[in-house]
Amino acid sequence: MSIHFIGIGGIGVSALAKYYLSAGVKISGSDLKSSEMAAELKRMGAKIYLGAHRAGNVPKAADLVIYTSAVPSDNPERKEAHKRRLKTQSYAEAVGELTKKYKTVTISGSHGKSTTTALAALVLMEGSFDPTVIIGTKMKEFALPLPAGGDGSNFHKGLGPHLLLEADEWNKSFLNYHPTVAIITNIDAEHLDTYKNQKDVEETFQKYLERVPKDGKIIANADDPSLKRIAKKYGKKVIWYSLKDKEAKRISKILKVPGEHNVSNALAALALGRLLGITEADILRALSKFEGTWRRFEFKGMLNGAFIYTDYGHHPTEIKATLKAARGRFPFRRLWCVYQPHQYQRLAYLWSDFIGSFDLADVVCFLPVYDVAGRETGRDRALSEEVLSPAGRMCAREKVDSEKLAREVERRGKKTHFLRDQKETVKFIRTNARKGDVIFIMGAGDIYDIFTEDFLDKR
Repeated sequence: MSIHFIGIGGIGVSALAKYYLSAGVKISGSDLKSSEMAAELKRMGAKIYLGAHRAGNVPKAADLVIYTSAVPSDNPERKEAHKRRLKTQSYAEAVGELTKKYKTVTISGSHGKSTTTALAALVLMEGSFDPTVIIGTKMKEFALPLPAGGDGSNFHKGLGPHLLLEADEWNKSFLNYHPTVAIITNIDAEHLDTYKNQKDVEETFQKYLERVPKDGKIIANADDPSLKRIAKKYGKKVIWYSLKDKEAKRISKILKVPGEHNVSNALAALALGRLLGITEADILRALSKFEGTWRRFEFKGMLNGAFIYTDYGHHPTEIKATLKAARGRFPFRRLWCVYQPHQYQRLAYLWSDFIGSFDLADVVCFLPVYDVAGRETGRDRALSEEVLSPAGRMCAREKVDSEKLAREVERRGKKTHFLRDQKETVKFIRTNARKGDVIFIMGAGDIYDIFTEDFLDKR
């Protein structure tokens, strides 16, 4: 069998490609530019095409073409597949078929999905369940053998009957999945390129929960008001967890990753472990081993004596949680947040929330907005020229961008800087970072490209 992937470098699609590679399927794929994931797949034996998509990229022997939801129907490779009458599926549709073959545990929510999936994976592995795992980050525990190598992977091929899946709500992807157990961390106004408002998000999560069978279980965060309101109707099918639980204090003492939000994520993994009959000792041992995942409060190295971390947080709730955890760990150090806004529409809809997200930082730097290719339509960009409140009400007809955000944050008394590109960002950090500073590089775009070989001090 031969499968061709369009957009193979994406964090989810690349994990699915690894799944099929592990099953002996011949894999090819295309992406607009090089990435860690694409390079890793190439080392594993996949045929990778980089640059503009072309009909000729689709192998003659292809049986199936899988594409990311961001790829439009007029994409040359999708058109070629249609012309040749090949079977085509979106990533979510393909994963949806996969979920029928396993006892599937999905982890969804506006924030904390990746960390909760990672914690749950470690719990199941410590309990000798050996699940297959598809996750939206890299785990060092899943490091691939040579020649692929690398510092971790977003996929693990297990021998057990369980599939552990990070279930994304963007584009309503998770409505394609068939969970036996559904873990939900929280519900927030996120992915507003897909959803109209908070109500629309909640209604879609409701549909998602309805996909859990009568003999299935829902593990839900009781501290989230929206989730509590939606999930309570399922009665005994729901297993609740909360920071008010007696176990929370014990978990906070053994976790190596900081922040109340991570304690909450660990409580979800604890609930899953108990549901599956894993011993308390094994669960707690697994949680105590967790040292974080790729780009989630990840320590990268030193620069001028400053500690450099990366974090994927790009929503106001995530930014606040990361900075709160950082302030808790480093209460007396000068704390930086170097942030690249991700998607104009998110910035517009959550404008007021963004302005108040950086209060715990001492130095705040903004890069230009990362404009997401394929996910923001002309209509989205037009909407972004009008500042909208979280409730979706129009507040003013002003264009939103990083410069304006910098001015607004500066009015709150923050030392704020707008940096025009990555080159200027590198120069600014090198010039101004001093010994003892803690610097967080944050965002979901290409901000991490600043980490060239000579950016950090040599160890």
